[in-house]
Amino acid sequence: MTRIAILGAGSWGTALSVVLSRARKPHEIALWARDAAFAETLQKHRENREYLAGIRLPDGVRVSHDMPAALSEAQIAIGAVPSVHARAVYTQALPYIRPEIIFASATKGLEPRTHQRMSLVLAQVLAGAGTVETSRRIAVLSGPSFAAEAARGEPTAVVLAAQDAALASLLQEEFSGPSFRLYTNDDVLGVELAGAMKNVIAIAAGACQGLGLGSNPLAALITRGLAEMMRLAAALGARPETLSGLAGLGDLVLTCTGALSRNRHVGVELGKGRKLPEILAGMRMVAEGVDTAAPLLALACEHGIEMPITEQVDALVHRGKSPQDAIREIMDRPLKRE
Repeated sequence: MTRIAILGAGSWGTALSVVLSRARKPHEIALWARDAAFAETLQKHRENREYLAGIRLPDGVRVSHDMPAALSEAQIAIGAVPSVHARAVYTQALPYIRPEIIFASATKGLEPRTHQRMSLVLAQVLAGAGTVETSRRIAVLSGPSFAAEAARGEPTAVVLAAQDAALASLLQEEFSGPSFRLYTNDDVLGVELAGAMKNVIAIAAGACQGLGLGSNPLAALITRGLAEMMRLAAALGARPETLSGLAGLGDLVLTCTGALSRNRHVGVELGKGRKLPEILAGMRMVAEGVDTAAPLLALACEHGIEMPITEQVDALVHRGKSPQDAIREIMDRPLKRE
């Protein structure tokens, strides 16, 4: 029986503990929470009332705030913490990581300070311990997957990306279940970029909804959003077909249209005229797109890539620009070929 440690007891980490409990292969699962009191409450009530209410934790899932206990004899570790906390959590875990452990990053975002993808952050932390060939031990889990729907057992299809095809296949077999289908991909760069970029476009989609706009602008936004996602991904070396798959188009459509999207919710409230600090103060979970827009723009600037939607989202969330002015500026851009 494979032992899995899930680092992060938010909505997605909790959902993964439920989903993997149903996998075709049996697992022993430890769910690690950063907050000791929260871990104790979750272990006692067997329900994440804060982030995933109404979903009961399977009896086989053990919740702990004790990092050494959570990682004890684990063969697979899954990172499911917000990007801003990922480096600190992985550094905390480092002394208890066995050389042969396999990692799967399930965080969709870039590290705000360094603009780095999560697999690179993880590789840097592991390299600090003198381990070799860390890239052969790291995979990325992404794709269209609202935590609540996956936990309820609704059919969900995602992507497992790894440079090592054997690693991707191993995790595909470990994680697959009756309602959880995984496809493998070796374009780690494309999968991670797509997971980060779509969150920013979703804020713009939500703003359109908050303004009371109809289907025309949403369709245009998703299409042109995908276009700028593909431009940046290609400039950084990703494959175009990755952006057309589950991790790109699939997750973009879900996040821009689904009522459960946290990033879309931020945009909706901005469109209604509320200020960002007030919106975030009322949210229990992290909307990764808020902290991802600026790093994406920095990457785009470095490579001479135009990202007009991302630019306007950054102005919305960080410079107080009104949604009406942002839309007007996009529509007034010079005319060009598609």
